[in-house]
Amino acid sequence: MKKGKRILALAGAVVLILMYLCTLVFALIDHPAAKDLLMVSIACTILIPVLLYGYLLVYRLLSHDRENDEER
Repeated sequence: MKKGKRILALAGAVVLILMYLCTLVFALIDHPAAKDLLMVSIACTILIPVLLYGYLLVYRLLSHDRENDEER
C-alpha cells in the first residue's frame, strides 16, 4: 500500500510541475488563445490540488468508518 501511495504522490507532483510549466509557457507566448489557456492553466493549478485534498479527506473519513464497522 505504501508503494502505491508513493507512486501516486510522485505522479501528482509531476502533474503539478507540468501544470506550472504550461502556465509559464502560456504566459510567455504571443497567440490569440494564450490568454484563455493561461486562465485555464491557473485555475487547474489551484483547483486540482484542492479537489485532491478534498478527496483525500473524504477517503479518510469513509475508510475510518469502515474500520470501525469491522471492529464491531
